[in-house]
Amino acid sequence: MKNKTGKQNSKGKESVSGFGCDLTEHLKNSGQDVPQVLKCCAEFIEKHGIVDGIYRLSGITSNIQRLRYLSL
Repeated sequence: MKNKTGKQNSKGKESVSGFGCDLTEHLKNSGQDVPQVLKCCAEFIEKHGIVDGIYRLSGITSNIQRLRYLSL
């Protein structure tokens, strides 16, 4: 099945566009590095304080503890 643009990705498969165009192409054309919808979602989450469990630190425990200490 072809998508709206009928383009194929680098692996030869047809790319699927969720917003009517390829995301990489859209970001290049708009000059943004992050889609506006993601910026709005992150701003809402941070504004309303519902960040528990969303932003997680992963890695070496000693590094995580050091980061926690630095943020106090």
